[in-house]
Amino acid sequence: MARILVLTPQLPYPPQQGTSLRNYHLLRALAQHHTVTLLSFIESGQSQELNPLRSVSHVLPPVNVPERSGVDRLRQLATSPEPDLASRLHDEDYATALTNALRSEPYDIVQVEGIELARYMHTIRAAAPGVRIILDCHNAETELQRRSLKNDLLIPMRWPAAAYSAMQIGRLARFERWAINTADAAIAVSETDRDHLLELESTGDKPIYIIPNTIDVSEYAIDSIRTPVTLDFDLVFTGKMDYRPNIDGVLWFANEIWPEIRRVRPQTTWAIVGQRPHPRLDSLRGLEGVTLTGRVPEIQPYLKGGRVYIVPLRIGSGTRLKLIEAMAAGKAVVSTSIGAEGFPVVNGEHILLADDPAAWAQAICSLLDDESRRIQLGVAAQAFAAQYDWRRIVPRLDALVAEVVKAQ
Repeated sequence: MARILVLTPQLPYPPQQGTSLRNYHLLRALAQHHTVTLLSFIESGQSQELNPLRSVSHVLPPVNVPERSGVDRLRQLATSPEPDLASRLHDEDYATALTNALRSEPYDIVQVEGIELARYMHTIRAAAPGVRIILDCHNAETELQRRSLKNDLLIPMRWPAAAYSAMQIGRLARFERWAINTADAAIAVSETDRDHLLELESTGDKPIYIIPNTIDVSEYAIDSIRTPVTLDFDLVFTGKMDYRPNIDGVLWFANEIWPEIRRVRPQTTWAIVGQRPHPRLDSLRGLEGVTLTGRVPEIQPYLKGGRVYIVPLRIGSGTRLKLIEAMAAGKAVVSTSIGAEGFPVVNGEHILLADDPAAWAQAICSLLDDESRRIQLGVAAQAFAAQYDWRRIVPRLDALVAEVVKAQ
């Protein structure tokens, strides 16, 4: 049994989107055989429901996410050699809380959840030189920015965003390389992401383990959803709607694919489910058949009430937890290749893959008109998703912890 301090960028409860989903279920998995303590930031307006976290870990008082004005951010972009995300969670109160935690209790491992917290490895080394550090890379951030740049260069209105990505790529590459070298071990969520991280120069023989994204599969089974479902949508997309890849994917679908679907099937409906819709999505509010929900208590009723789940992402790294959630709910899924990247899905067996608008429209219309095919894909999807249940990753995490502790 190891003593593990886990650092997270937001309270991982309730687990309602990618980062919190992964972190909450990793905590559950680690707690099966180890003593776990959590030190987390808390976002403005985020629920402080700590009892579920206390059931799997000792929870230290969370620290408010630091406020960073637009002026502060521009100053940092202009004067610092570090990437933007390295400064987002830079906070003296958190550094103090981390130092106090490390000096108050002996830990074998500090697990850093995400590159945004990597700067605190300086604090960890100063406060507890003998502790081992595991860096969990939720994304391959340099690759994500490369893809963002490629897409935004095609749209003149997005050239300022493209300039931002161009500025960030070199900084991110240096920062990711430094972070991996500073940690004693790193985690990637897929072989694809591990390959991207290994492409960074001078990572040497630093071990990068694969621990896939994970959920509680039982929470998505349709017959386990207790909330009465009166929702009825043809298409469903879920995700944080202020997140750049989600915004890009939804707008691409709305502009390039949705008009053809509505031409063929005029009554088709589409729910875009997720918190904080970005102003760039305001134009979708007037589209007939489209619903932007904003924050919802849980997504399962929307999955149950939808016929086809869509993942129209053109930007991203890591793996999409939204895809596994939909598959665990037994939904027929249409996705881009990038949307399904990192998962060993078979096109036509577990999911339908499409990358151009015509193929997308054809795949969706055919599924909406063929209930038996939707059911067939949904059954295969649900069986595929079972391997990503959090209980299945416990042995992999235990093996990683044992190897890192043994190397002390």
